Formats: sequence, C-alpha cells, structure tokens
Amino acid sequence: MECELELPWPPSNNRYYRHVGSRTLLSREAHEYRKTVLGGLAGKSLPKFTGPLELYAEFQPPDNRRRDLDNLLKCVQDTLQHAGLYEDDSQIVGIEVWKKEPRRPDGRAYVRIRNHADSR
Repeated sequence: MECELELPWPPSNNRYYRHVGSRTLLSREAHEYRKTVLGGLAGKSLPKFTGPLELYAEFQPPDNRRRDLDNLLKCVQDTLQHAGLYEDDSQIVGIEVWKKEPRRPDGRAYVRIRNHADSR
C-alpha cells in the first residue's frame, strides 16, 4: 500500500510549538497548517497504515533562505498522523528527505508513505 500527497509548505519546528509557562502547545500557525491540510484531504479516499511504514519527503521552499530539513519534517509527520493516515509517527521505520529547488511563491512538500513490508 502506498499514498502520495502534495502538501502546502509547512511551518518550521521553530514556529510549530509555543511555550506557555511550563506547557508546550501547538502554535496558531501549526493549527492553521493542520486545518489547511485536512481541508485539502477532505473527501479523498486515503489509506490507513497500521504497521511499520516508510516516509519519503521532498521539500520545495518558497525561496532560497537557509532551512534545516529536520525542522520541517516534524510538522508534516504530526499533521499526517492527525489526518488519520497512521496511528503514531513511531510507526515510521525509514525516512528519506530531500530539499529541492524553490517553488515560488508558496513552496510545497511532496510526501510518499508506504508499508515497510512492501519495500523488501
């Protein structure tokens, strides 16, 4: 089983969380991103991954500024979990991530998820 998605440019992990006292919360930007992605996925027939899975991601930033790939990945993983594609991102046993040329003006993220058993 495999699923391919094109998603909007995610907020960086640096902007994904907010700290309020001793609590860590999702930022307003994170909630907006989730809302946008869930709206884009609404009505689509998406698989539910139950076992070990692999994630492949390509990020096309909106411009040439320096960005750390690992700061982009967490938002996408959590959003796809929230969308119900898998129970928990601990199911991910393999990740391949690439930063590609910018896609102006908004940037994009391409994600492919597949069962780990299918790739052996």
